[in-house]
Amino acid sequence: MNSRCIENEMPMDYSQMNQMPGATACPTACPNMCPPVYECPISRVCERVIVHEVPHVMPINTKIVNRHVYRHTFTPVFSCEECDTCENVYESCPKNF
Repeated sequence: MNSRCIENEMPMDYSQMNQMPGATACPTACPNMCPPVYECPISRVCERVIVHEVPHVMPINTKIVNRHVYRHTFTPVFSCEECDTCENVYESCPKNF
């Protein structure tokens, strides 16, 4: 008996069959062919990786902060005034002239 497959199997004692005269494990109708031996089904597992692309919309708000820094510098500016004065000098001149 196949110990791996229990379902739908009839236990057979082959040692008693060989003791009977003319009895063989194969049927007598076709002496060169035996019935098929059914094995347990073998399960194969084939793992596949299927990649699904899921687009995500991520709104990004950019806020620009402009910092205006006024740096005050002082540069001295020198000024110069010039004042012209005029004087009339009359030497040896009569007064009424």
